[in-house]
Amino acid sequence: MLASSGDPVLLPRSTDEVARALALCNEAGQPVVPQGGMTGLAGGAIARGDEIALSLARFAGIEEIDAASATMTARAGTTLQAAQEAASAAGFELGARGSCQIGGNLATNAGGNRVIQSGTARDQVLGLEAVLASGAVLSSMTKMTKNNTGYDLKQLFIGSDGTLGIITRAVLRLHPPRGIRHTALVALDDYDAAVKLLRTLSSRFGNDIGAFEIMWPDFFDFGVALTAQARSPFAQAHPLYALVEHAGLDTTDQGEAFFAALAQALDSGLVRDAVLAQSVADARALWAVRECTAEFPARMDPVNFDVSLPIVSIGEFVDTCRAALDARRPSNRSYFFGHIGDSNLHVTVDGHSVPDVAHEDIYAFVYDMLAPYGGSVSAEHGVGSLKRAYLPLSRSPEELAAMRAIKAALDPKGILNPGKVI
Repeated sequence: MLASSGDPVLLPRSTDEVARALALCNEAGQPVVPQGGMTGLAGGAIARGDEIALSLARFAGIEEIDAASATMTARAGTTLQAAQEAASAAGFELGARGSCQIGGNLATNAGGNRVIQSGTARDQVLGLEAVLASGAVLSSMTKMTKNNTGYDLKQLFIGSDGTLGIITRAVLRLHPPRGIRHTALVALDDYDAAVKLLRTLSSRFGNDIGAFEIMWPDFFDFGVALTAQARSPFAQAHPLYALVEHAGLDTTDQGEAFFAALAQALDSGLVRDAVLAQSVADARALWAVRECTAEFPARMDPVNFDVSLPIVSIGEFVDTCRAALDARRPSNRSYFFGHIGDSNLHVTVDGHSVPDVAHEDIYAFVYDMLAPYGGSVSAEHGVGSLKRAYLPLSRSPEELAAMRAIKAALDPKGILNPGKVI
């Protein structure tokens, strides 16, 4: 199980091997860092010093798709993309795609662009298997939606960053496939208009609104510059932009009702302008603006914030945060965007634009502004090591004490992912 070269990595192929490895490490007091697809943004899977990494990459595969219960049983090393493809082949759908692994996805309770339709990773789980630091295996691989038999132990491990146990297998919910996805990019006067549009569309289409992505001009202009045309689809600049996706269950729906609703919003003045995707290629071109974040590491020194606030407060927080950054460092280049339907805002500050400021100082400055709003320092990427110091801004002393008590009960020697979360 031990890698032959480089830093030590355990590569178990079964739950039993994970259990035996942890039992030995626990006995020796050897720290272990669980690793998934290494796509996290909070430093939760980084091994340091004398820590040994334990990767689930070799413990992958779909064990079962149960059409009657609409569930998939998958091993932790299975990539989300592979799970999505298997679900699709069976006539179902999962809520996201990517190279992240199921185990890491659950350990960080990841979200994504379509949380308002599909929910977070936590919402997709019916059953879970995890191995404790002692090597004991907790296997609650139920397929039942209703299971009110005491503490819901699986929820301890989802979002724990691997500090309480290592997730090895999961039973995931499957959903009916959505029909054709209809996409539009709209221009808006302000944040209040964006919220009103979201509520208008949600009241009409309910859960058929698959994504509602907000982009402030700083981010939008950056994304547009990286597209093939490097030209905005709008004739003029606007204060705010929203990328909206409609995806119902009717496979014959051509989007007439969705586009008509946007036309009404345009006629009423709620929307300033709109671009409607007429093809898959058009939709991809619009999404390319939003997905420019993949270029952040190559084009800047990104200081990333993944926060959440009450939806009503997001617009005010953006204005406050931008004004404070500009006042303190006029040279800063900052980008604001997010999935406001699930209260998630992303902020990225280009460290190159403030070369004399340490990343830690930028973190502290922005997170301190978040606290009065009752926001969360981590919306969808876990706490890891990067956000641990700021956790008290989002959790009370009593909550943190309870978390430490749970950690002490399940991992008394503290060998699992030390220095992460708490």
